[in-house]
Amino acid sequence: MKNIYCFSVLVLIFFLFSCEEVIPLNLETGNPKLVIEAALTMKKGSLGNAQKIKLSTTTSYYSTSTSIVKGATVVVQNSNNQSFIFVEAPNTGEYRCTNFVPVIGETYRLTIRYNGETYTAQEVMQAVTEIVKVVQNNSGGFGGKDIELKAHYIDPANVKNFYLYRYTYSSQVTSNYYTDEDVFFNGNEFFSISQNDKIKSGDKVEINHYGISKTYFNYMSVLVSIAGNGGGGPFQSPPATVRGNIINTTQEENFPLGYFSISEYDSVNYTVK
Repeated sequence: MKNIYCFSVLVLIFFLFSCEEVIPLNLETGNPKLVIEAALTMKKGSLGNAQKIKLSTTTSYYSTSTSIVKGATVVVQNSNNQSFIFVEAPNTGEYRCTNFVPVIGETYRLTIRYNGETYTAQEVMQAVTEIVKVVQNNSGGFGGKDIELKAHYIDPANVKNFYLYRYTYSSQVTSNYYTDEDVFFNGNEFFSISQNDKIKSGDKVEINHYGISKTYFNYMSVLVSIAGNGGGGPFQSPPATVRGNIINTTQEENFPLGYFSISEYDSVNYTVK
């Protein structure tokens, strides 16, 4: 009986240690997709002439590097067919324009030609109302012990508005994003709110409000929901494919990832008291 007991213990130990072995999975790698980061923004009161669009391709699950795109042609046109050429910055995957002319309510069309295929998208530039004040509450959160910030603004009346809020904290590497629409506060004063329960006195917080289209609102709402809002931000690799508004006119089934948007934004820098 003693021998059987010892044998059982040895078998149990063997299995416990075996469970610690790392087993790499042989995951299938699909054809690389073009990833287009084309969120053009203009800070309220600025010219907004300097813009950039970043291109890369998807990589395998285990890859730790980004595959940048070289040699693409990137152009944005307005409704008057005025073209703004985005010039490639070598070895960065970024395509930059220094003479862009953003106009609220104007329609813009993005065209990208890469690897024998053409990608297009269209968006209307959205306005945003200014942030009028930031209010700090030191008794926020479920337990009433967290520091909470609210950035107030006056929502324009009789106009359907959609918002993207971005909070960037000096104590956190990545930004927090979330979306909103004025269904319940149209024409009234409202606010965005910080979603970080670790804010402390002395922290610096940059608060950005973006005016966005309804389609971009729908896209970002899904993306933020997938990525979560625990500091990861919506632009890390999501566990599912989210289709944007950019289409491949050469080969429709080979759609890209990403979205073309153009927004005005207002920004406030706040130091936590």
